[in-house]
Amino acid sequence: MYQQISDGLRQKIADGTLPAGAQLPTEADLIAQFGVGRGTVRQALSALVNEGLVVPMRPRGYFVKERQPMVFRPQAEFRKRPYSAEMDAFVTEHSAEGRKPRQLIEVAIVEPAPDIAKRLHLEAGELAAVRRRIRWLDGEPFNVNDSYFPLDIVRDSEIMRPEDITRGANEVLAELGYRQVRALDELYVRMPTPDEAHRLELGPGSPVAYHVCTGFTADGRPVRVAVTVLPGDRHVISYERQWEQPQDGAE
Repeated sequence: MYQQISDGLRQKIADGTLPAGAQLPTEADLIAQFGVGRGTVRQALSALVNEGLVVPMRPRGYFVKERQPMVFRPQAEFRKRPYSAEMDAFVTEHSAEGRKPRQLIEVAIVEPAPDIAKRLHLEAGELAAVRRRIRWLDGEPFNVNDSYFPLDIVRDSEIMRPEDITRGANEVLAELGYRQVRALDELYVRMPTPDEAHRLELGPGSPVAYHVCTGFTADGRPVRVAVTVLPGDRHVISYERQWEQPQDGAE
């Protein structure tokens, strides 16, 4: 029965009968409507909370969650920088949208996980520097972004400082002699790890998109692997492509 209750409420949210910010029927109303116990009703409501569709606001009741998804544009990192003298790209872009961005940056020297080491062509035991970021919008953690670099090329650079780099880490790499000329993007959809769920404050049943971008220099050396974890209910992933114009006579 709890699934029937949650399915019915979910459909009303999906078709707009219960719009963002609307209050759901009270527990007492649902008990009377479906002829079930309070435990069944609470199980149905908990399922919707775990899906990120509703939020409890005790003692007022349950409300449809208001969402303003963040548009994640992987190609944006190749725009000309700096965006402003004081703020990096993330803070600048979303401040301009009237939102309240914030990010926490940590820097560490690590022996990277095997998949990261493989992408960076690191030998066993070679170390990497990682810049770990949690990004918030309007007080809610929206995504995490962890960028890995071979330690031997960034050891004495700004990349090792846990602070914003207004011109971007890509430009720092270029100044060090490692300008990236191409990137490989990989996208996966999966359930979050316990660490990701903790950092992003995710409830049970919340899938994430996992974006891995590996940047290469002109001679083919990988010098940066950026891993971004994007909760599915908080993002729209947008790619822009430009078609090549056909040659004369071609269709």
